[in-house]
Amino acid sequence: MKEILLEIIEYLKSKKVDYADARFVSTIRESISVKNGEVEALSNNEARGVGIRVIAKGAWGFASTTVVTKSEIKKAANMALQIAKASAMTIKEKVTLCEVEPYVDIFNTPFKEDPFEVPLSEKLDLLIRVTRELKSHKSIKTADAALDFWKTNKVFVSTEGALIEQNILESGGGYTAIAVEGNETQWRSYPNSHRGDFITGGYEYIRELDLLKHVDRVQHEAVALLKAPPCPSLEATIIIDGSQLALQVHESCGHPIELDRVLGTEISLAGGSFLTLDKMNNFQYGSPIVNIVQDATCERGLGSFGYDDEGVKAQRTDVVREGQFVGYLTSRETASVINQTSNGCMRADGHNRIPLIRMTNINLEPGEGSLEELIADTKHGYLLDTNKSWSIDDKRLNFQFGVEAAWEITDGKKRRMLKNPVYTGITPEFWKSCDAICGRSEWHIWGIPSCGKGQPMQTAHVAHGTSPARFNGVKIGVSK
Repeated sequence: MKEILLEIIEYLKSKKVDYADARFVSTIRESISVKNGEVEALSNNEARGVGIRVIAKGAWGFASTTVVTKSEIKKAANMALQIAKASAMTIKEKVTLCEVEPYVDIFNTPFKEDPFEVPLSEKLDLLIRVTRELKSHKSIKTADAALDFWKTNKVFVSTEGALIEQNILESGGGYTAIAVEGNETQWRSYPNSHRGDFITGGYEYIRELDLLKHVDRVQHEAVALLKAPPCPSLEATIIIDGSQLALQVHESCGHPIELDRVLGTEISLAGGSFLTLDKMNNFQYGSPIVNIVQDATCERGLGSFGYDDEGVKAQRTDVVREGQFVGYLTSRETASVINQTSNGCMRADGHNRIPLIRMTNINLEPGEGSLEELIADTKHGYLLDTNKSWSIDDKRLNFQFGVEAAWEITDGKKRRMLKNPVYTGITPEFWKSCDAICGRSEWHIWGIPSCGKGQPMQTAHVAHGTSPARFNGVKIGVSK
């Protein structure tokens, strides 16, 4: 495949294009779902093909093919070239790409155990046991468990001389217990909601999760929520657990720092951003202890890789430094708009999608101390745990999150459990109220394999490193 792509790139160079790249992508996905001790869904799918981008006469063209022969890839190259030339008749400004080093390299995800070599019977047995044990309590009406694995091979070649191969392995899973009594329904999940937690790595992570070990706690808490009092409606001090805080970072920081969204070139699906260009280096996003980075080099982060889909090397850059907003997620094209170089955030959902600016690992840097110490330091407040629902406006300012469970904190101790907790806020005011972030011992990178963007829709695998953190004066409960 490398030789074919190199030939295609040489062909496009002979056509005097401004720029071109070719991307071969092959992805195998295994997905297993078990419900109430019975296999609900089992699939093993493979997709492969080549996507080609061309800049000709200052305009983009893109085409793809699932037939990976030299002749068919050449047809796709000609189609991309024709589209670029046609687009050139309508553009107002020519495409400008920032400079990038043309790397020749191979990147492989580190892992210990290939999940595709673990017997299917072992995976099914694990999920069946989990769901049957969860269902052992009469109030648990539904127990869902799932495992998902991806193995991706990419080859990237450009007219600038890049030749990059990547082999990326991703693994994860989890479960949810749903308790029902009368008209009341509650649930608890492990290790996270929305199918669990995910990493770049192998089956060793599933073993580390020790899914069976946490069944009793999850079952007990789901049932206890049925009779728990509702979360009150008031302004309060809250401590948000790491998994929920990961989604908070995702929605209120990760999406608004995508520079294509800011510039309005990728806005129709989910809106724009309040972090407009005038705010860079000139806006108080959070309190002085809030430091957020984008880091595609994190070990095990689901947003980690060697190079993005423009051949830009994975890197770590500041987004918020001591509360100040200092940086966007960029591509080669958008970075040139702000006179910077790309920080490697362009990725596509397969060969037949054009790359978009996507989150990598958007991480809230840890502070100090443990969750136990943070609770002990809180006179009165509420601990909120595990996402249940979310909503945020199209500028990423006004938000509302629901979580699975809350615990009231009184005199530094975690007391009664509360059901149906909800909290609301406005992004910068919320982050300015942050007065404590737990330390490295509590910090974890939470993988999210379902981030949607673009039309047609593209799904990206991203992650967020977080520790539990405390916020003051936050509205919780349902407003009256």
